[in-house]
Amino acid sequence: MSFNPENYNRIRLEFDQKRLRALKAAVDRKTQLEEKIPDIAEIDENLAETGSMIIDAVMNHPEDLEERLAAIQEKNTAYHKIRRATLVANGYPDDYLDVQYECPLCDDTGYVDGKMCSCLRKELILAGYESSGIGELLRTQSFDTFSLDYYSTSPKVFAAMNKVYRDVFDYSEAFHGTGSGNLAFFGGTGLGKTHLSSAVAKKVIESGYDVMYVTAIGMISDFEYRRFGSSDTPDISPTERYFDCDLLIIDDLGTEISNQFSVSTIYSVLNTRLNSKKPMILSTNLNTEEFRKRYWDRITSRVFGEFFIEQFIGVDIRAQKLRQTSSK
Repeated sequence: MSFNPENYNRIRLEFDQKRLRALKAAVDRKTQLEEKIPDIAEIDENLAETGSMIIDAVMNHPEDLEERLAAIQEKNTAYHKIRRATLVANGYPDDYLDVQYECPLCDDTGYVDGKMCSCLRKELILAGYESSGIGELLRTQSFDTFSLDYYSTSPKVFAAMNKVYRDVFDYSEAFHGTGSGNLAFFGGTGLGKTHLSSAVAKKVIESGYDVMYVTAIGMISDFEYRRFGSSDTPDISPTERYFDCDLLIIDDLGTEISNQFSVSTIYSVLNTRLNSKKPMILSTNLNTEEFRKRYWDRITSRVFGEFFIEQFIGVDIRAQKLRQTSSK
């Protein structure tokens, strides 16, 4: 798996800074308290001496090293007990001088025994929601919130959409990055294509992969900016991620202006990702015949040859919800 590298680098820096703040806060508390309670300063001096004693034992007394280290450890433990008791006697918690990390599992390093800590994974997942391009949708659209009740207009529609749901859910469960395969959603507006796309994105992000979700119009705009934008302006629309992310979801294919540039851009993205076996999900309101007429044969042959086609049918869910609301 590979979380979004920009998110990872930014959050690791935040963790480093958070850890440094915790260490500095502990030093500040220690300095202030040693001035206020002289006994604490004396105890800390004794604790500091145990470090020198360990070095001396290792360097100069190998013949009875274990005994010396055990004695030093016993003395160190006794000093810590006295220190905690002194803190409590002066109205402070016994751990007041300990470094107070946000995460006690990893001490704000993000890793435990070489494995990513749950706290770092959580932050990366939250960042992944936002960098996916559909942070708001992911808060409400998941497999759990997808209702097949809206497809109960006929047994045929329900059976077909239940199969679509199971296919898409199984795809998200089995997703393993490169080589996971591709899906293409066909069907009219309001039939749940965006909802299931969001559900896959949420599941895949939570599994630790980098997901990019974009409309066809937005993608073409990014590539237009990259090609035609002024060199004096910052590149706010980098296109590398279209080729590098673990899963690219392109929504609303067919809504973009159709011209040589837009079609060649779509072909370039699809062809490059297919050649490197990078997974994609495409979504369009066009039917398969309209799709074939709109795009080059080189595009349609790849979509119908290398994508698993999911046909969405039924009655516009938005219209159903509107009728339900108006009838109340």
